[in-house]
Amino acid sequence: MREYRSSEYPDGMGRMQVHALPLPLSAMAVTGFVLSIVALALSAVPIINNIAFLLVLLGLPFSIVGLVAANRKTKRGKALAIAGIVLCSLSLVVVIASQNAYSTAVEEAFSGPSVTGSSDSAQLQGAQENTASAQGADYSSMAVGSAADLSNGLTVSVDFVQTGLVNYDGSPITGVTVTYVNKGSSEASFNMFDWKGQDANGAQRSTTVYVNGENALSSGTLAAGGTVSGNVYFDGDVSKVLYYSSVFSKSSQVAWNIS
Repeated sequence: MREYRSSEYPDGMGRMQVHALPLPLSAMAVTGFVLSIVALALSAVPIINNIAFLLVLLGLPFSIVGLVAANRKTKRGKALAIAGIVLCSLSLVVVIASQNAYSTAVEEAFSGPSVTGSSDSAQLQGAQENTASAQGADYSSMAVGSAADLSNGLTVSVDFVQTGLVNYDGSPITGVTVTYVNKGSSEASFNMFDWKGQDANGAQRSTTVYVNGENALSSGTLAAGGTVSGNVYFDGDVSKVLYYSSVFSKSSQVAWNIS
């Protein structure tokens, strides 16, 4: 129903005439409605939906102001304002849901392989193996010298621990010899940053540079059937050595007790 406002003016005989004029359309309601449509169109598009979020932050208050003006009978456009509020709310839900879905997909893509078993000298040393989930939520508790077989065909092991090392500034260093064996049919990567050291207080640190170190592990690609060994070094005393399948992983795939 169109809303009107009254306007009084004198006629030719000096009598006041009342004429009904339509209320002006609320620019706020129109703006909010347009922004909400654009936000909804962009809300499910990766990365671009960040723009949709900003449009929602603009469109929602515009629509609310337009609705208030329509309720006070100073402007018309109540239907547009309500539609803008609804569409902005729907766009916000889609943005949040889609970003969560994309974040989960990216995390899973970079989380790397899961642990499927252990081999080599684990049985001789009585090491206990735990199967880790695909996200590495569970740590295993392995002994030095044991290896872990990953689902991509890569096997990693902690072979030897060097204690009592001192860096150039006199600070203590712990050195660990690690080995990768590619038992799969495709190439696999190795990297010194796949490893972290954990101290007795639970603090985890990335590898550090040891100026006197020899055969330091670098980074590269291991062909199918290939093997590479190298040393990684950590500041201070270390009680556990943790393997991360990727520098993007949030939690470790395998853990060795070295203390």
